Amino acid sequence: MDACVFGAGAIGGFMAARLAAAGQAKVSVIARGAHLAAVRQHGLRLLSTGGDISARPAQAVDRPQDLPPQDIVFVTLKAYALPGAAAAVAGLLKPQGHAVFVTNGLTWWWKHGQANAGPLPLLDPDGDLWNTLTPQRALGCVVYAPNEVIEPGVIRHTGPNRWLLGEPDNSDSARLRATVALMRQAGLGAEASMDLRREVWTKLMRNAALNPLCALTRLPATELSRDPELLAIGDGIIAELVAIAAAHGSHVEGDAEEARAALRRGGPGGAAPAGGMRPSMLQDALAGRPTEVEAILGQLQAFAREAGIPCPHIDGVLPLMRGLDRSLRLPAGA
Repeated sequence: MDACVFGAGAIGGFMAARLAAAGQAKVSVIARGAHLAAVRQHGLRLLSTGGDISARPAQAVDRPQDLPPQDIVFVTLKAYALPGAAAAVAGLLKPQGHAVFVTNGLTWWWKHGQANAGPLPLLDPDGDLWNTLTPQRALGCVVYAPNEVIEPGVIRHTGPNRWLLGEPDNSDSARLRATVALMRQAGLGAEASMDLRREVWTKLMRNAALNPLCALTRLPATELSRDPELLAIGDGIIAELVAIAAAHGSHVEGDAEEARAALRRGGPGGAAPAGGMRPSMLQDALAGRPTEVEAILGQLQAFAREAGIPCPHIDGVLPLMRGLDRSLRLPAGA
C-alpha cells in the first residue's frame, strides 16, 4: 500500500513516524524548508510518552507531483491551506484512492449529504475542495494527540493518542475499516465513528474555548487555567457552542462539563512540556504563522447566524482573532 502524509509538521510528523516505523505501507511525506531537509537527512524522530521512535520515510518531497499515485493521502495541512491544495491532493490519488483530512475545527465537507449540500464559503471559498476533490473521496478525522515540532525533523508528543475517523455521509465502508486497521497497526489509536460530526463538535468545544484565548494572550494553557476572567469567557464559548450544535442536530451538552474541566486542568491531560501545554493557535501565533481562525471560530459563528442562535462571547473573541490573524499574514516589517 502506498500512503502519503501531506504536511508532515507536528501532527503529520507524528503520524508519518509511526506509519513508517510500522512498515505496513510505503510511506512518503510532503514537507518544506528546514523540516524537509532534516527529514531527508536523518528521517523523523518522535519523542513520545508512548516511547521514542526514529523512522525514515520512503520519500520526502516538497512537490506532490514528485510522488507516484497513492492509495491513501493523509492531509494534515492547516485548514486555511486546504483549498489551495485541492488539485494536488486529487492528483495524488489512485483511481480508487482516498484522502483522510486530519483537521481542527469545522471542515469543508460538512454539508455533504444534507439538504443544503455545498461548500462552506469561509472554509472553501471557491469550492475547490468540494468540486475538484469532492466529499466522496474523503474521510474525516478528529484527533486528540498534542504534538509540537521542537526542532527540524523532531516532534514531541504529550498526552493522548486517539484518532476518530468517519465517512462524511456517516456510512460504514471498507476503506474506513482498512484505514483504521492500518493506523492501529502503527500504534495510532484509531477508531471508526458513524457520527463524525458529533465528534467534531465535541473536540471543537475545547478548541474554540482554549485556542483563541491562548493565542490572544500568549499564555500557555496552564497559565490560562489560573485566570477566572479568561475561564469565564471560555465557559461562555462552550455554552454557545452547545446551543449551536443542538440547532444543527448534534446534542453534546453531556460533554460540556468535561470541556470546562479541561480548561481548568490547563489541557487534555498527560505530561505537559516545560512551560506548559501550547495549543496549536498559540504555537502558530508565536511562530508568526496564520491561524485556523475560520475553522475554529468563524464557521462556528456562521452556523450560529444560520440557526438564529445568539453567541456574544464568540462575537467578542472572533474579531480579535481575525485581527491577530491578519497581522500574522502581513509581510515582515510591515
